[in-house]
Amino acid sequence: MNFWQELNNKKKPFFVVAPMADVTDPAFRLLISKYSKPDVMWTEFVSANGLNSPGREALKRDLAFSEVERPIVAQLFGANPTNMQAAAKLCAELGFDGIDINMGCPDKTIEKQGAGACMIKSPEVAGSVINAVKLGIKDAGKDIPISVKTRLGYNNVDFDWIGFLLKQDIATLTVHARTRKDLSKVPANWDYIKEIVKLRDQIAPNTLIIGNGDVVSLEEGKEKAKQSGVDGVMVGRALFGNPWFFDESREVVATLPRRAPWILRKMPFIKKFFETKRKASVSKIKPITIEERLSVMVEHCELYEKMLGDIKSFNIIKKHMNAYVTGFSGAKELRIALMERANNASEVKAIVDKFLTLR
Repeated sequence: MNFWQELNNKKKPFFVVAPMADVTDPAFRLLISKYSKPDVMWTEFVSANGLNSPGREALKRDLAFSEVERPIVAQLFGANPTNMQAAAKLCAELGFDGIDINMGCPDKTIEKQGAGACMIKSPEVAGSVINAVKLGIKDAGKDIPISVKTRLGYNNVDFDWIGFLLKQDIATLTVHARTRKDLSKVPANWDYIKEIVKLRDQIAPNTLIIGNGDVVSLEEGKEKAKQSGVDGVMVGRALFGNPWFFDESREVVATLPRRAPWILRKMPFIKKFFETKRKASVSKIKPITIEERLSVMVEHCELYEKMLGDIKSFNIIKKHMNAYVTGFSGAKELRIALMERANNASEVKAIVDKFLTLR
């Protein structure tokens, strides 16, 4: 029994972190593990071609992980079976609990390599890559599970593609509830995920299905899992600025704007309803204060600089800073100051300290 099956026997639905380029790096994963550990952690995707090139050592930094992150899955992308086999061998030797193959990324540079979502159009290549990863794990003398992350289809929903993957003897299949053509321009359609679960039951009942797309809270994830029948739920963008996401006792609560919308001014009973709902919600949890959010943001920046500052631009982490600084009075001004003047963790801390002093 692999760790996926053991997890599924203990908890359903389980929650996992989505692999996101320049997001789920070692610093972000360490921070998430500290404040609200998910059931399974994922690395950002790593190029198998790159791991077989002179740039191998720098890319291996993306695969660095700590024991507190377990179970952790390494995600690889690539269309060259030889390179995928070698990369899988490396990941298995590094001690990962599982290996995932990216067959859904819509990035054009990835697709030009025949990888990511491009594989939806080339099942024969996808099959070769899956077999190569299996061989790589075997070469390492390991026995860890393989999973695949994909989309509903390329231009249209493609159940033949999903069926093909289910026949490949993989432990887990994650499906983003959009097509490649959809990108993120339309809402995720979990009705199709429900159909995929039924297809799984017919073709590969032992393969676990993870649903992905537009999950903004644990409650919503549980509801989507209940309606669709998935075994697990993958969370992505909702983690930005919210490393407490997986802790049911904590919640980031936005305050009522100082300049409330006109409807709140014209209809006081609506404002009262809003505040009552908020108080009822807060009474069940320990709210995360603005000071705590900003303190953790500074901690995130310091971790990033310490772990990756010598190989990655500090600007990459600003997407996280934008997410931390929202939903409170003065947030806009603080965001502008951070975007324009913060070029390292020390400058972030100085700007935040000044902001909190003047509040």
